[in-house]
Amino acid sequence: MSENTLDKIIKKKIEKIDLLKKSTSLKLLIEKIDENKLFINFKAKIKNNIKNKKISIIAEIKKASPSAGIIIKEYNPMEIAEIYYKNKTTCLSILTEEDFFLGNLMHVSKVKEKINLPILCKDFFIDKFQVPLAKSYGADAILIILAGVSDDLALELYEEALKFDMSVIVEVHTVEEAKRALNFKEALIGINNRNLKTLKTDINTTYDVHDILVNHSEPLISESGIKTKEELLKISKNTNIKTFLIGESLLKNLDKNSIFSVL
Repeated sequence: MSENTLDKIIKKKIEKIDLLKKSTSLKLLIEKIDENKLFINFKAKIKNNIKNKKISIIAEIKKASPSAGIIIKEYNPMEIAEIYYKNKTTCLSILTEEDFFLGNLMHVSKVKEKINLPILCKDFFIDKFQVPLAKSYGADAILIILAGVSDDLALELYEEALKFDMSVIVEVHTVEEAKRALNFKEALIGINNRNLKTLKTDINTTYDVHDILVNHSEPLISESGIKTKEELLKISKNTNIKTFLIGESLLKNLDKNSIFSVL
């Protein structure tokens, strides 16, 4: 059986984190966190929008992906963040995985210095060391992809994030993963319409999985594959989901994207 995309990414990530732990101490990361005063409550901003009956968009900043290849050749995370900010985006998601998405943690700190928005460090978290690492660069939230980790590791990552006062998005793609996600009471739950093993996207995933999560006390997020304002509003009407993580369809049409008009 051939390795799927998620397995390849995680295998590479394990190697990178093992090397990084040899050169960077937890003590140093905590010192960096203590010096940084720019943290924003990611989950609270989304919950405030829901309270005020407003849609939230978590707008993604990324250069490339395994499914789309290079999305933006002249990639400038700062310029993209400024466009999102001007369009009243709720939060940012910055891809920091280096080998498959061509990201970098430095992009988080550079954007955070200039743009006053909460930032999700979008990466493949497989070691709790990555949690203070992400926060030391200015991230306000982390992502836990249930397809890529055991329940024990997911819990370890979740508890570490809460310890560092970070918001958590637990990401699911199937009904079974959604049932597992309900254990993370304080997490936002993201329904990823993209299957990370095959990279195929199907908006119906949100509808299929939503019923399992409907009583979760924290916000739900529909992620990936949303191409138009109409698609977004249809999902919101049929599921009452008010938060959307959108990347490629914004990045491919940054200047005058109708999706922003829902904000």
